[in-house]
Amino acid sequence: MTLDMYLALGILVLMIVMIMSEKFAFGAPPLIASLLLVVTGLATVPEAFAGFVNSSVIMVAGFMVVMAGLMKTSIIGKVQTSMLSLVNKGGYKSYALLIVVVMFGASLAGPGSTGYYVLILSLISTIPYNKKMPTSKLIMPLGFATNHPLIPFNVALFYGVTVSVLETAGFTGGLSMSKFAVVNFILTLGFLVWALVAYRLLPDHPISEDSGFDEVAVSSEINTMPPWKEYATIAAFVLSVAGMMLMNVFGEAAYVIPGLAGSFLLIINVLDFKEVRDNMGAPVILLMAGVIGVANALAETGFTAMVGDYVANSLGTNISPFMLIFIFALLTSTCATFTGSNMGSVYIFAPIAIATSLSLGLDPTAAAVAVVISAWNGGYMPVDGMPAMILGMGKYKLPQFWLFSVPMYVIRIFALSVGAMIMFPVS
Repeated sequence: MTLDMYLALGILVLMIVMIMSEKFAFGAPPLIASLLLVVTGLATVPEAFAGFVNSSVIMVAGFMVVMAGLMKTSIIGKVQTSMLSLVNKGGYKSYALLIVVVMFGASLAGPGSTGYYVLILSLISTIPYNKKMPTSKLIMPLGFATNHPLIPFNVALFYGVTVSVLETAGFTGGLSMSKFAVVNFILTLGFLVWALVAYRLLPDHPISEDSGFDEVAVSSEINTMPPWKEYATIAAFVLSVAGMMLMNVFGEAAYVIPGLAGSFLLIINVLDFKEVRDNMGAPVILLMAGVIGVANALAETGFTAMVGDYVANSLGTNISPFMLIFIFALLTSTCATFTGSNMGSVYIFAPIAIATSLSLGLDPTAAAVAVVISAWNGGYMPVDGMPAMILGMGKYKLPQFWLFSVPMYVIRIFALSVGAMIMFPVS
């Protein structure tokens, strides 16, 4: 390895350690890493901060604003009311319908939405014990269901990250957003099948001290937004999604359609300027933009290609493309599970997976898609975020948690790898 390789790797490791330490604001480490690239001479200022003018980053930043507006509508309240009605009915059919309702809600909130899973878990935790539908049978499947949109059209973040890692690796073959959405749908089907099968494996116990009620009161969500603003917000959301899915038609304009929709919400006062600014400059956007410069530096020094060649040689030329994708998806999701850093895990393994695929003469698109999506589909250990909340709020013992989460994890990664292979053939 050359000195430049060591420097680039050191900056990457430092950035990840800072993110994992939680002693720094989430968006700060990538900015510090970008500054270090310039100081060490690994990149010029435009190269180090190239991510901040990256088309995909701009698209996702605009969409974050639109999503902030959508979360102010009455849609989430209607999901809440539907859930409580089904809990009162009880039985396996209601259990299945509850999962579908939550997954429909996830279609709007998008996979990996912290606000949505906190909302759903908090709602379930307040429901008194009901023998017809024990809340301990709901916390785990519904918690994980928040990460699986039944209609996966809201995948802008994952799509943008995948495009950026492919472009950083120098691969410009293009990526169909509709095919990308289908991969997410296949993953969702894998989860849904397991959640329906696992019903009898889930424990039956109270999760709150109050267990004296058989019925749960259903309250209506009061919507304070004028109807015309709500309709306008939903229209802005639909326009944003349609624009991103029709990138082949709109070309460069597709990248700024979400930003224009967000500006419209600002003009009609659905959001104030502070909300727009905070969402466009959200920590996840800073991370996404900052790591592009670091990934570029690793590629420019030859480090990524070197690791890709080493992994390819280690696996051998006879390894099946499916096993290659499956292994990298397992590695990425496991790293994200234990570190809590989804983006960090992607930018460790995606360049290596892409370089390895290229070294074996394979189209790297399927590997990139699987690696990016897998980073948000670990969760078999309750060490961070949603899995930890599920374990604590559901009052599960660890073996009970693993009985559901470990098979779920394997099934999801398998379905994801199959979907990526089907939609993006490697040869």
